[in-house]
Amino acid sequence: MKLYSTLLLFFLLISGIRAQEIITLPYEIPAGLEWEGEEKAYFSTIWNNEVVTNVSIPTMQVFRPDPAIATGTSVVVAPGGGLYALSIESEGNMVAKWLNKKGITAFVLKYRLVPTGEDGVKDLNETSSKNLEEFKRLIGAVMPLSVADGLTAVKYVRSHADELGVKKDRIGFMGFSAGGAVTMGVAYNATDQTRPDFLVPVYAWTDAMPVQEVSENVPPMLVICASDDPLGLASGSVALYQSWYQAGKKASLHMYSKGGHGFGMKEQGLPSDTWIERFYDWAVAEELVASVD
Repeated sequence: MKLYSTLLLFFLLISGIRAQEIITLPYEIPAGLEWEGEEKAYFSTIWNNEVVTNVSIPTMQVFRPDPAIATGTSVVVAPGGGLYALSIESEGNMVAKWLNKKGITAFVLKYRLVPTGEDGVKDLNETSSKNLEEFKRLIGAVMPLSVADGLTAVKYVRSHADELGVKKDRIGFMGFSAGGAVTMGVAYNATDQTRPDFLVPVYAWTDAMPVQEVSENVPPMLVICASDDPLGLASGSVALYQSWYQAGKKASLHMYSKGGHGFGMKEQGLPSDTWIERFYDWAVAEELVASVD
């Protein structure tokens, strides 16, 4: 009986792995950056979260809703992590699964990160505290690659919309912290083929991607942050909203008084816990997604 149970568990795990739908995105090999080994996935005791680090090949995992409630709207989800890691669960997979319940297809993006060793989160803390100039150099070197991966992700979804079962004009981009910087980098550098149809920067890292002049054809945007963000990102989020608003573009802002940084899908017993429901309300109101309620 014990052997049977072990084999059953093994085959269930294998089936789960096979069920994952992973898309490898095209990319160009950069000069000046080299990664040793493959990407690493582990539980970070520093962040108390599942993370992925040392990403050198951009990929997307597809999360599909029940076909009976599929709306055709899709969202590329870019987790945060200081460009050294990806908070893959609370800012990635958990977000995607919630969106699926609302009939939204999700693509969790693993964009390229700073090359790191066994513990990318530890490397982030040490480099940013002990060698700030090197930290800035590495962030500056990898940011264009991360943005390029975001642009490629949107292009891929749009060009494969029929086979993915999504609408070409209902592709959103949602990013957290460093993923929020990628979100805005995509917005500022998009062409007709790579432009998302809506943007959701969540506590976006505006130091890594400063607020820029708004072009004429930017999409609607919902900005989310907390006033008590310890990284001081509230002011950047307000500046993002103001840049859209002053240009006469569709924009909304949810600034929570409490929430801190990196709340993602974590439950803290605060109003910020329901930020994703506010996103859904906004998306329905803007006719970006059909309500399934």
